[in-house]
Amino acid sequence: MSNNIDNSKLIDGKKIAAEIKDEIAAEIKRLETEGKRSPHLAAILVGEDGASKTYVASKEKASKEVGFTSSVYRYPENISEQELLDAVNFLNNDPEIDGFIIQLPLPKHISESKIIEAVSPSKDVDGFNPVNVGKMILGFSTFLPATPYGIQMLLERSNVETAGKHCVVLGRSNIVGTPIANMLSRNASNANCTVTLCHSKTQNLAEITRQADILIVAIGKPFFLKADMVKEGATVIDVGIHRIEDKNSEKGYRIVGDVDFDNVAPKCSHITPVPGGVGPMTIVSLLSNTLKAYHENNK
Repeated sequence: MSNNIDNSKLIDGKKIAAEIKDEIAAEIKRLETEGKRSPHLAAILVGEDGASKTYVASKEKASKEVGFTSSVYRYPENISEQELLDAVNFLNNDPEIDGFIIQLPLPKHISESKIIEAVSPSKDVDGFNPVNVGKMILGFSTFLPATPYGIQMLLERSNVETAGKHCVVLGRSNIVGTPIANMLSRNASNANCTVTLCHSKTQNLAEITRQADILIVAIGKPFFLKADMVKEGATVIDVGIHRIEDKNSEKGYRIVGDVDFDNVAPKCSHITPVPGGVGPMTIVSLLSNTLKAYHENNK
């Protein structure tokens, strides 16, 4: 990331995430003074995937920082699909666990869709169960998928106006692109955008992106969004995260996003850095969903 970027343009995901964590921690303290147990977030981790282990460790750390109880259920790569379904069912029926996530990806011999569908909608704090996806599309109260929820909170807390704005979403994954397109088009506060959803078959892409007041880039290709694809004054949210070789770095690599940050940032009114933009918000969204599950399940 260039040092020449005006800091007032940066949407600081770390700072906003820390503020939300402080708010959640204050609520947990209040629950404790009332003699109530703290919310309990669990994770199922299968196999030895390095990125998955790192992500689950981050969730554990964040949970403990706000005063949640945190558990991780670790299983070997060769666990059978039925054994994993039994583990999901065990957590579904444990009254002490308010919400849990299945860390993806799962081994190839296990159907991810079957496992996700087995998670009780009332404990599905990732917001992936089809019941919760359907509720989101209909605008009902539900658990929103963590990354889109985090993006919406970033826009809200950075005072980015969304009503009546043209939002272009690059990427149509079920985890980011499709849900955020739905959420920002709804008749709701922090929404009411006119949304265009672009993907690999979209023609004249740059022509479309140049019309965007808000650009959400979740396409999975480093430096994909160039300066000539962005209009002056746009807000750019970069969801991508990639490790690329960098011989000038002590680690031998650096972390970049889907946006050519150094060249795009000067044109923007707001932009998220990578790292430190969307990433920290994803975990905070999970904590917010778990707190919601706790209140829903303890009415």
